[in-house]
Amino acid sequence: MINELRVRDAVADDAEWMLPLNNAAAPAVNTLTAGALRELLSWSAPCLVAEAGDAAAGFVLALPGPGLMYPSDNYRRFSEDFDAFLYVDRVVVDPEMRSRGLGAALYGELSSRAEGNWPRICAEVNVRPPNPRSLAFHERHGFQVVGEQDTEGGVKRVTLLERELTADVA
Repeated sequence: MINELRVRDAVADDAEWMLPLNNAAAPAVNTLTAGALRELLSWSAPCLVAEAGDAAAGFVLALPGPGLMYPSDNYRRFSEDFDAFLYVDRVVVDPEMRSRGLGAALYGELSSRAEGNWPRICAEVNVRPPNPRSLAFHERHGFQVVGEQDTEGGVKRVTLLERELTADVA
């Protein structure tokens, strides 16, 4: 754990450091162009940034669902399966800052904001290529497997995950 850990809402200027951090994390997350990241940020509800000391070190970008014209096989699948959800499109932490509580802090704040607004949080994790670190993280945070699917023409296979929230949706 980091003593000076803070989670805040992303601002437009964060895209400058988020884009290279995101793209360096491939294939755990899909790469983005600057325009695609700006579009995702405009749709996010929310995008949260974890800061360690004075430096941004990770982020989680979540999208409300269904209803967005987002060309993601995974978002589309959750949209078919659920009437309402908050979709974790990506969570990325600087490799040098992993295992220090940033991901847990991001998900803790995301969960707090989701309670009462969405009945569930949905996410997916690659099983081909494998991402056991992310799968274990999501399991520790109460996510349950609700399916699997191939994406990108069969290049990737993902496990679809859901975490039901306890608070009533307003």
